[in-house]
Amino acid sequence: MERLIHETAEVSPEATVGRGTKIWHYVQIREGAVIGENCNIGKGVYIDKNVKIGNNVKIQNGVSLYDGIVVEDDVLLGPHCSFTNDLYPRAFNQDWKIVSTRIKKGVAIGANATILCGITLGDYCMVGAGAVVIQDTLPYSLMVGNPARLKDFVCRCGKVLRMEAHKGREIVFLCSRCNKSVEITFTYK
Repeated sequence: MERLIHETAEVSPEATVGRGTKIWHYVQIREGAVIGENCNIGKGVYIDKNVKIGNNVKIQNGVSLYDGIVVEDDVLLGPHCSFTNDLYPRAFNQDWKIVSTRIKKGVAIGANATILCGITLGDYCMVGAGAVVIQDTLPYSLMVGNPARLKDFVCRCGKVLRMEAHKGREIVFLCSRCNKSVEITFTYK
């Protein structure tokens, strides 16, 4: 399957775009960006230099991804969700440093959510619409609110999990929709 790049999109010849990826209206992709296979990049998306995007990623309309952001496979970025890459933003600061953010495999981020830089969103985490995430999240966590807080745990299919068993630092959850078992290990800092 070949790539599809809309005629209004501006894709740097120094960017890499994988097979089967669709890039829609008014998208800008800068030099050094790497986009995997079978991605869907919605209208008005901005992908900064050196951003890394995995395979099967869906980026909805109006999302901007800045230098320092890594998006792993199978991620959904909802419409107009926001990312940052500077902890101390000032228009006049000449020596600022990029602070990286990692969006792990299978994460889903709701519309208008904000993800501060320096954060890792755990595998299959789900961030609710409008949430403001200010710290790392656990795998399979459902994060909501401002600031975002843990509401529950969700399955890969998106359904809320119920606790089945507790073994020390490990909790086993079960999904009532797909009947899959999810084991989460908690570590303490």
